Amino acid sequence: MKILIKYLVLFLFGGSIYLLIEICFRGYSHPAMFAVGGICFLLIGGINKYLNWTVPLLFQSIIGSLLITGIEFISGLILNIWLGLSIWNYSDLPFNLLGQICLQFSLLWCLAAVAGIIIDDFMRWLLFNEEKPRYILFYHS
Repeated sequence: MKILIKYLVLFLFGGSIYLLIEICFRGYSHPAMFAVGGICFLLIGGINKYLNWTVPLLFQSIIGSLLITGIEFISGLILNIWLGLSIWNYSDLPFNLLGQICLQFSLLWCLAAVAGIIIDDFMRWLLFNEEKPRYILFYHS
């Protein structure tokens, strides 16, 4: 039951933060983005749980960007193309794939992933008594 509550709290936090960020930058959001944000937060928060603390934060951010971009592409195919909700469209941006993902936002997701990784780690430490966060930026010898 504790595990369910932990992941529910993390999901709700991630979804809420994503909606707030989107509203601040776009002026609006869509309810489905709550679920997308929650899923992304859970996935990027789990990166150093599945790897370990010796994986540099820079590499974790790249993995996080790939995860977010993948979730964005899948949810874009479902929400925008299949269901026709037209929540976002990157067709006018260069280096886009079917208007659902683009290089510019994938690079931005690297920064978002770093923030998400750190926030998740501190939440797990402070709220759920998990290991205290520690990071390295780059591999060193």
